[in-house]
Amino acid sequence: MLDEKLHFYIEGLIPERNTLFMEMEAYAKEHHVPIMELAGMETMLQLLRIHRSQKILEVGTAIGYSALRMANTLKDAHIITIERDEKRIQLAKEFIQRSGHHSQITLIEGDALEVENLVQRYAPFDAIFIDAAKGQYQKFFTIYSQYLNPDGMIITDNVLFKGLVAETNIESKRTRNLVKKIDEFNRWLMSHPDYDSIILPVGDGVAISRRRGESK
Repeated sequence: MLDEKLHFYIEGLIPERNTLFMEMEAYAKEHHVPIMELAGMETMLQLLRIHRSQKILEVGTAIGYSALRMANTLKDAHIITIERDEKRIQLAKEFIQRSGHHSQITLIEGDALEVENLVQRYAPFDAIFIDAAKGQYQKFFTIYSQYLNPDGMIITDNVLFKGLVAETNIESKRTRNLVKKIDEFNRWLMSHPDYDSIILPVGDGVAISRRRGESK
């Protein structure tokens, strides 16, 4: 993870978002809704720009922040996003409607482990963004990677989990178990025979994966 001063320096250089995005960021902070950190978000958006992704699958909508940031940046893109929490679904719908990007976003309601049959109707995808239940990352990756275009990429957030993946003494059993699962996912991902991956120490840790031997 980046030094705290450097982290704040980088975030301070990021231009202000529009009024709606700032409102969403404030809501997420006040209500403890996990949204992607600014530096991680800007990294992902830049990768999607370079890749020119047109169709994106997001596993974990939350309140719609990431989906809307992607839609706002990639004007020709369509985002398929999955969320199971009813309250967050309602909030996401409200924010999406207010944004003017509703035609770019399709929200699938349900558990990402159970809605594959709905998602596959929209496949294949140029990019997949995984940002849901961290203990299920490997399952999400395995289920949905088959719907990735040959030259597509998979982006996974929170893979460093506040730096705790490098800690050996974690008092909370619940946190310790979650960190163990994230670490297991990271090791599985980095040794995956079909993907080349890198973990970037930006935001809360972002993993970028592409199929081996693929190029645009």
